Amino acid sequence: MDIDEEKDLIARLCSARQADGAFQELVDCYKERLYWHIRYLLKNHQDTDDVLQNTFIKIYRNIKKFKGDSRLYSWMYRIARNESYTFLKKRSKQLKISSEELQDHIVNNLESDVYFEGDEIKLKLQKAINTLPEKQREVFQLRYFEEMKYQDMAELLNTTEGALKSNYHHASKKVEEYLKSN
Repeated sequence: MDIDEEKDLIARLCSARQADGAFQELVDCYKERLYWHIRYLLKNHQDTDDVLQNTFIKIYRNIKKFKGDSRLYSWMYRIARNESYTFLKKRSKQLKISSEELQDHIVNNLESDVYFEGDEIKLKLQKAINTLPEKQREVFQLRYFEEMKYQDMAELLNTTEGALKSNYHHASKKVEEYLKSN
């Protein structure tokens, strides 16, 4: 969606008469991208669906607060990211484990997830990614799975392209080392 189409969509979202139709258009346009972003963080299909639904509810309730100082997807991405992290914090409290232990728990449960379409190599890759620090993990997932450009990532994560390239480089090396040693 180009900037003019985005501005038109935002105007319709803020219009009382056009909001419902425009929101359905927004969902149709962005649900798959947001789903996969959340799925990379949560790893579980059912949890991802719940968080995606909460994300769109928040977007719907707050669209009039969108200032337009970033792209619409960047704003929605941040909401999805925050909703995902909130979900993970709640889950770790429910299970009375640390966030690191929760990540291990999530990856270990991938094998029993009927929606996980991976073989042993994909499972090993997920385990390798899980060993990364949070920032490197996020950058790696955006670049490797979503094939996002550094410029777009810089806007999403509010950082420089150089920092992202460095994070991705270090993450790639760590993943490679993990895969070779396990």
